[in-house]
Amino acid sequence: MFDRNIGRVVSVDSFRIIIELEKDIKTLYKSGYQDIYEIARINSYIILPVGADKIVALITKVKINDETEIEATTGAISLPKARRFIVATMIGTIDGSGKFLQGVYNFPILDNPVWYVMKEDLELIFDQRFKGENIDFKKDYFLSIGTSPVFSGFKIKINPDKFFSKHAAILGNTGSGKSCTISTIFQSIFQGSYKSDGVEKKASNAHIIIFDTNGEYKKAFQFLNKEIRARVNTFTIGKDGLKVPYWFMNYNDFDYLFTPSEQTQAPILKKAISLARIGEKSAEESASVLDEPIISKISQLRECLQKNDFTLFAFLKNRLADIIEATGKNDNQYVQAIHQILATSLATEAQKLSFNKMGYHCGGDIALTVIIEVIKVIDENLNQLLVETGGKGLSNDCDIDVPKYFSYQQLFVNCIDAAINEIGVSHSKYQEYLSSLRLRLSSYYSDERVSIPFMMRESEFPYALSSFLQYITGILTDSMGGNIFTNYRHNQDGKEFINVSQPNNISQVTILDMSLLPYEVLENMTGLIGRLIIEFLQRIEKVDEYKDKRGQFPVVLVLEEAQNYIPEINQNKDRVSISKRVFERIAREGRKYGLSLIISSQRPSELSKTVLSQCNTFIVHRLQNPEDQKYVRELVSSANEDILNQLPILPQQHAIIMGDAVRSPVQVRMFDTNPKPDSDDPNFFDNWINGKADDIDFEKVARRWLDKEE
Repeated sequence: MFDRNIGRVVSVDSFRIIIELEKDIKTLYKSGYQDIYEIARINSYIILPVGADKIVALITKVKINDETEIEATTGAISLPKARRFIVATMIGTIDGSGKFLQGVYNFPILDNPVWYVMKEDLELIFDQRFKGENIDFKKDYFLSIGTSPVFSGFKIKINPDKFFSKHAAILGNTGSGKSCTISTIFQSIFQGSYKSDGVEKKASNAHIIIFDTNGEYKKAFQFLNKEIRARVNTFTIGKDGLKVPYWFMNYNDFDYLFTPSEQTQAPILKKAISLARIGEKSAEESASVLDEPIISKISQLRECLQKNDFTLFAFLKNRLADIIEATGKNDNQYVQAIHQILATSLATEAQKLSFNKMGYHCGGDIALTVIIEVIKVIDENLNQLLVETGGKGLSNDCDIDVPKYFSYQQLFVNCIDAAINEIGVSHSKYQEYLSSLRLRLSSYYSDERVSIPFMMRESEFPYALSSFLQYITGILTDSMGGNIFTNYRHNQDGKEFINVSQPNNISQVTILDMSLLPYEVLENMTGLIGRLIIEFLQRIEKVDEYKDKRGQFPVVLVLEEAQNYIPEINQNKDRVSISKRVFERIAREGRKYGLSLIISSQRPSELSKTVLSQCNTFIVHRLQNPEDQKYVRELVSSANEDILNQLPILPQQHAIIMGDAVRSPVQVRMFDTNPKPDSDDPNFFDNWINGKADDIDFEKVARRWLDKEE
């Protein structure tokens, strides 16, 4: 066999080795049997034979040491002798069967021979021998996303399952190519075909949701190939269409948006929302026999009669007529029985009561027999309702986090007062404490920046929750990018939409254009959408017929400029960011349910450490900020420390990729993006020289800004 030796190992630690090159090697090349080989180029490879295995190491440093020898007897000084050294990081092993494996399990010894890398080795490292046979989606690295800048013609491949299922981070300075990298990965997926069970197949059931805070991704998926464009069917939801009903928010969402004080306002707000939710009947519940607000009030009547609490009875007395009227409209026989006893005995006797200014009973009485009869009848019928409704009949509270419709206006007009009365505190005292909260609630109702995205002025829509989830995941699409709740209508049975632009063609990529959302809304909007998606995926297996389908509806969330809504340090130091709370939960739990994150950021040091620590693959573009460089080094394995020293000098479109999705850490030149996202840098000087002052119609821009017809 021909000689491949270029040196010997002189130092070994857990992942780094130092090699001294042979003395007769005076250049960076060595002539071999088949070719001339590079032996000391940064980001190239060397091979260390250890038994039947071959360790692959990545060259990260080349240096030379000069030594001057002094003859002891004569004092003569000889010319310096140069010793050349290579520092390399061990990244993988080619085992005896010819398979490249990430990691090292059999370490070299001192004086271990070192070989230059040959084409056959590179084909194993870069998996070039994979020629389209059936793909093992779990194990194979088959998706090409770029090329090696060192070995032209060799493609860098990832395993998409490992890339998506364990979260990924794409980091780099602005203009370094992050959005192009994201676009390239998805373009490669949709443009490729994959042999499974002997059949060539294409991606046709992906669910990718891009949180586009800069409005730049729409162009990236306008494929020139009509077949791909029709199959991917990218759906962009813009400023006029991006709306999430306020009643989808849970209490944490309301708390973060309205910022009630913890001691005085928060308990009242929580109770008011609970009362608002049980005070409204959604379309899905319209057939229910139980009117919870009525039963709640009757239950309070029962309690006040038992306790002779005339203070509370004074409050309920004012609503007694409403209760009687409402119960009279309910056809249920038990509710009708309650209506009769209220309308006759209780109502008649209650009218005899009088109250002084303090609200205390000061004259008249209710006969003991009437009280006993009222309690008896109410008890009998409420207990029967309790049996009928599975235990909900006497509840005065509901799950405050259930995404059930209620009137936003009624929340601050009536429900806050009702909450004060129900809690039983001094009304006048709390009015002062709650004035600022009530003002915030009403101001958001008047502020179109908040009320329109959250639909605070809208009434309920049938099947709103299921419709929204289908809309956001691309099952339902509208080529105009409009509002699902106003552009679509249900047919008579309420189960299907009519007037849908493309009813049989799902959108595999949904782009949420958040570029014009005000900052006050961004965190709540992103957090709310993220939470709805993970809770939907968690609940799929709770339906009996889908109990074995956990993770079989995988969704990828791409979070562009994630530092804006997943910060490590909360801008409001008194409150944890609601979106940070949601996405940290997704980072920890989402993988089990098929929900994956791709985090994109130009300032990783400002991002949540919890979210980034859950990422198993990193694609890092040029980073020049020392804090960001240090932060990335702390996130990844120390074995990658040497290769990360290149971060400040990486060219545009180049990146270092490391983690579970690649066979080994490697520098990659990403494929050209076609079409490109709208992320090019502005041409300042060209426009200064060749542009015209009247290129922009200011009036058109202003009218669009003001939402006026052109």
